[in-house]
Amino acid sequence: MTGLLPDYDIIVIGAGHAGCEAACAAANLGSRTLLITLDMNKIAQMSCNPAIGGIAKGQIVREIDALGGMTGRVTDESSIQFRMLNRSKGPAMWSPRAQCDRMRFSENWRRVLENTDNLDMWQDDAVRLLVHDGQVAGVFTSLGVEFKARKIILTNGTFLNGLMHVGKVSFQGGRIAEPASFGISAQLEELGFEVGRMKTGTPVRIDGRSVDFSKLTEQGGDGDFHHFSYLDYTSVLKQRACYMAYTNEKVHDVLREGFSDSPLFNGTIQSIGPRYCPSIETKLNTFSERTSHHLFLEPEGENTTEFYLNGFSSSLPWDVQLRGLRLVEGFEQVRIFRPGYAIEYDYFPPTQLYHTLETKRIKGLYFAGQINGTTGYEEAAAQGLMAGINAHLSLCSDKEFVLQRDEAYIGVLIDDLVTKGVDEPYRMFTSRAEYRILLRQDNADSRLTPKGFELGLVKEDRYNIFIDKIKKRDLLVDFIRNYSVKPDEINDCLSRLESQPLKQGMKLVDVLTRPQLTIDSLLDALLPLKQFIEEHAIREEIVESAEILIKYSGYIDRERQLADKLQRLENLVIAGKFNYEELQNLSIEARQKLSKIQPRTIGQASRISGVSPADINVLLILMGR
Repeated sequence: MTGLLPDYDIIVIGAGHAGCEAACAAANLGSRTLLITLDMNKIAQMSCNPAIGGIAKGQIVREIDALGGMTGRVTDESSIQFRMLNRSKGPAMWSPRAQCDRMRFSENWRRVLENTDNLDMWQDDAVRLLVHDGQVAGVFTSLGVEFKARKIILTNGTFLNGLMHVGKVSFQGGRIAEPASFGISAQLEELGFEVGRMKTGTPVRIDGRSVDFSKLTEQGGDGDFHHFSYLDYTSVLKQRACYMAYTNEKVHDVLREGFSDSPLFNGTIQSIGPRYCPSIETKLNTFSERTSHHLFLEPEGENTTEFYLNGFSSSLPWDVQLRGLRLVEGFEQVRIFRPGYAIEYDYFPPTQLYHTLETKRIKGLYFAGQINGTTGYEEAAAQGLMAGINAHLSLCSDKEFVLQRDEAYIGVLIDDLVTKGVDEPYRMFTSRAEYRILLRQDNADSRLTPKGFELGLVKEDRYNIFIDKIKKRDLLVDFIRNYSVKPDEINDCLSRLESQPLKQGMKLVDVLTRPQLTIDSLLDALLPLKQFIEEHAIREEIVESAEILIKYSGYIDRERQLADKLQRLENLVIAGKFNYEELQNLSIEARQKLSKIQPRTIGQASRISGVSPADINVLLILMGR
């Protein structure tokens, strides 16, 4: 048997969103990579809602794309609706979201994997890691196959010891109709890792033929130039609408009848559930004063009649779910394909990781995705990308790739995980980022594409497209800063837009700072501006980027100065400098937390819960600062 199988550089276990990005990144950077999955027909499965993006999550997907990852491209090709959320707020809050064809999404991801050089796939269950002298050496599978590799990335999702619940019925599995994975959790616990349990859930799937859509509120897509990838990956699929419905007190009364059989309330489930994506029974219990809750009916694909009912995640008995649903207006005759269910699974507190996502206990072992206590496709994909990059870098150099909190939401995500840990499934929000004006969805390529090019994930042809975009953006900004507008040239337009007419000439940049004005709204009045944009072939995306820089330059500059000022703490490396237990001037809690987490820098230490400013001052003094 010797010689039948190659020795791999990197093995990725699990082909969910984290695993796919990890495998692609590692292989595209040049590492010989193996992706092991339980079912090659379920690659990048959208286990919960068939959508990518949303508040802060959309920014993460654009960052993945800017670095050379694939999620944004696959999403654009699979999209059946695109919307830019939060457009009524400032651009720091704008968040792209796409409804996808679930089956096309998985199919498109598989096509990407199968056409990636240096990447092999194997359908099997990895049941044991091969570990020698504190270093991974490979994996052993349920088929009795042994694969050798110097780096292993675990992206097991909800499959580690997965247990599902529908009312009083419980059964093992990692997803509905899919087996759980056993062995690795117990082995890691024996090796000294801390392991915990988390819970998530998914809603009922509805047969759209049984819904009276005339009683629901339709939500269509934007239909403009926005999409996820900075490259031109567009969907050819039929675009579809989503719909809003509402629960009522009769619905609530029926659902409450099932509380005694709910595993959430009868003690069957004792693991930690997501605060920001609660089940319908949790909503009724927590917000008992509410007489109604929003429900969002989302199509699962371009042509299917299957719909996902966002807002109705549940582990209540199936009959209780169905009886409650039929009291929702528009769902009086509803039929379902399957009920909602809850799932419990193992995770490993992420304070056991370095910022590279390599474990502190076992060299060469990386964790990415829900195994780290996160929730969401986007958070998982970002971790997979970073783990794949760092696993590759560690094979060929002593470099590591770590994004700072002022560089990317991905940097915020990973720093939160490894510094603060999690006490519930972690979900990204714009409020978690202290520099969100810098971390907009429109400028992810400006922030990260040069880094991706330096890594080798972004190829030269794509980098040239980026350079051309920045050149055209800056040309447009310079034109607007230098062009003088005369009153008779623009006042009629200003009056139509309910903006104060000009009394004298002024620079266009000063006119454009008015909140009710946009570049697009001034094009018909200012023909030189329109001609400049057309002559230089400046796309709508570039126009929007230039406009944001002009309108919000003061806020952007002020936040950049603040970030630069605080960056000095991130440059003060303390890793390996102190035995914290011996520093009696630190509080007891600080000594314990610093000893456990072993922060790399003063900046990271300052973000650890329980480490006070006084404790940071002690460390600064000891460093001669």
